[in-house]
Parts: sequence; structure tokens; C-alpha cells
Amino acid sequence: MKTIQFREAICEAMSEEMRRDESIYLMGEEVAEYNGAYKASKGMLDEFGAKRVIDTPISELGFAGIAIGSTMTGNRPIVEYMTFNFSLVGIDQIINNAAKIRQMSGGQLKCPIVFRGPTGSAGQLAATHSQAFENWFANTPGLKVIVPSNPYDAKGLLKAAIRDDDPVIFMESEQMYGDKGEVPEGEYILPIGVAEIKREGTDVTIVSFGKIIKEAYKAADELEKDGISCEIIDLRTVRPYDKQAILKSVKKTNRLVILEEAWPFGNVSTEISHMVQAEAFDYLDAPIYKINTADTPAPYSPVLLAEWLPNHNDVVEGVKKVMYRK
Repeated sequence: MKTIQFREAICEAMSEEMRRDESIYLMGEEVAEYNGAYKASKGMLDEFGAKRVIDTPISELGFAGIAIGSTMTGNRPIVEYMTFNFSLVGIDQIINNAAKIRQMSGGQLKCPIVFRGPTGSAGQLAATHSQAFENWFANTPGLKVIVPSNPYDAKGLLKAAIRDDDPVIFMESEQMYGDKGEVPEGEYILPIGVAEIKREGTDVTIVSFGKIIKEAYKAADELEKDGISCEIIDLRTVRPYDKQAILKSVKKTNRLVILEEAWPFGNVSTEISHMVQAEAFDYLDAPIYKINTADTPAPYSPVLLAEWLPNHNDVVEGVKKVMYRK
């Protein structure tokens, strides 16, 4: 094993796949000459050249369309958005073309493409640069959505995404690029759609994904001092998500708290809540409790932002509610 940063895990995954398959290329704003806005493509221009690591104009709609079109001529592009907030400019191409090509061509065409970049809040970036769109894309048939929380998962899942024959939304975080973690020296690939139990427990199940899961770890450490044993499940993949892993855990703990960095209406935690009450209602000893951001645009003020974003105290409070403990 070796210890590398999240950004290095992303770079290694892309580089290894590009060495393996010449049809793969990377395009996006500042991915080449600048080595990536977050240095996630450092050194790739030098290795692969300007035909395979392509700097684009600030035109998300344009380069998303070019990349999607290129899949129909045998290419497997990786498109980097400087933030998924900017993907909204090109969302017509993602939703109305990438997600539908296979069905609308009667299976004659596939669309092997990865759209990747940071999601969610990253400090004081204000309302239009702090949005989490996982549930937006997950709502679209034809798209797969991956949100890793550490370097090991990021590398293994990105390699799987690049090899997938369908469009994949791969969401990272500006606040995780410097995170360090162990990854194997050799090649490995993680299956899409498989969650992982990051912490075994017996009293309550906490489901989360992405960078916000760190708050669940902090809460579990604190709750352990009160004699409450938390089982933490990292979804890793939002669509398709691992229903069986959640159900198995809930049937063991009989309580469920879901932590998600997203607005509270119609999100991933809403879908999971419905699934569990439909398929494991008789195992629940308390109502499902979900924790989301406040139902407002993200504020710029650091004081308001701290109130808007869920933290470990919210998780502790939620767990104690489902445990009927104050």
C-alpha cells in the first residue's frame, strides 16, 4: 500500500486507463497547461500530449456536446467540470443526449463517458458555487452517479467508471483533494453500485456518502462514549445504490439515520427512506431520521454557513432521537 492524496488518486486512475486504452481522452477547463484547477491532472499533458489532454474554452455546453458526440465514433472521453455548478450550463447535453443515446438508438449506440468534478459546498463560495446535484443526476434514467469519500474508493471507482459503457457522473469535493489515504500499489477496480460498511455497529445505522460522511465518523466516536454503537455505511454509488446493504444493516440495528449534503426536498435520503419503510418497516423501532442542509441557498457568511451545513452535532442529535435518548 502507498499513501497518496485524493487528487493523486484521481490522476492515477485517469492516467492508468489512458495508457491502457488510446480511445480515452480528458477535456475541460485548465486540465492541460495548468495541470487542472485542483491539480488532479498534473503531468498528464506532458505524458499524453495535447490531442488527449485538451484545454477547452469556458463553454460547458459546447465541450460536453463535443465529448458526447465523440463517443459515437469510438472514443471514451472524460469531461472535467471545474465544479458541477457549471455543469448546469451543459446539462441539456447530459440529460437529453448522453443519458438517452442508448435507448433512442434502439441499442445501436452506447455512450461511454465520464463527467467528473467537485460537488457540494467548499467553504465560502456562496449560493451559486455550493450546490449538491447528486440527486438531480440520479433522478435521470441512463446515468450512473458515483460520490466517493476517500482516495482508495475514488481511484477504484473512477477506473470502473471509465471502463463502463454508459455515462457516469463522478462527483468529488474541493475540500477532499488534499485528503490522504492508502491505496494499493497495483491495479484494482471497485464495482459500481456496492456500498461499504466503514464502521460496524449494533444500535443504529448511519448512511452517508461523499465528504459529509466525515461528520458521521466524528459523531460515532462521540456517541460511543455514551454507549451507543453506530454502524456507518458509505454508499459510494448513489445510482445504482446498494439497497441490500442498507436493508441488512437496518434489520440488525432497527434504526436509521441518513446524512446527506443536499437540500431536504426530494433527495437521495428521501428515496432511501421510502425504500426502507416499504421493505423493512417491521424491523424499525423508530422513525427514520434524515439530516440535510437548510432549505435555502448556501449563505456566504461563515456563521450562517456553519448553521446551513450539517455537522457531527446534528448527527449526534439525530441518533439520540431515534434511540429515544436525550
